[in-house]
Amino acid sequence: MVKKFKKTAAADDTSSLGATIKESAQQIWLAGLGAFSKAQEEGTKVFETLVKEGLSLQRKTQAVAEERISEATNRMSDMANGISSKAQGQWDKLENIFEERVSKAMGKLGMPNATELASLNARVDALEKKLGRATSAAASKTPAPKTAVTRKPRVRKAAAAAAAAQ
Repeated sequence: MVKKFKKTAAADDTSSLGATIKESAQQIWLAGLGAFSKAQEEGTKVFETLVKEGLSLQRKTQAVAEERISEATNRMSDMANGISSKAQGQWDKLENIFEERVSKAMGKLGMPNATELASLNARVDALEKKLGRATSAAASKTPAPKTAVTRKPRVRKAAAAAAAAQ
């Protein structure tokens, strides 16, 4: 009989263990459903919060990017201006070198330079003024010459003179 009692106690332990496991499984299932429900409620709020934070972060990122682009544009503009002024300076130097060489070549050929031409023009102007004064003074001192009427020699007289000479 002792054996039967042990079998019944073992059966009771097994059934109570099964009930405990079943009850634990039921509680785990309900806890999972509760967590799912809570996650659904909180998830929407969390999602909306994350969207707001993402929008804020995007605006900040765009502002920083625009600032960086503006700085880069200003730097490129400054560099372009610097290069342009350097290039202009180089062109000016090249132009001066060209003018000097052309001037030297023209000097070797005996061509007058700009200052010599200006000096020559000034001398011509001075001579023209003196000549103008001299001619006006001479014109006022001497009377105007009378215009003489010159006649063409007549052909008959020339022919008669030729015949007489023969």
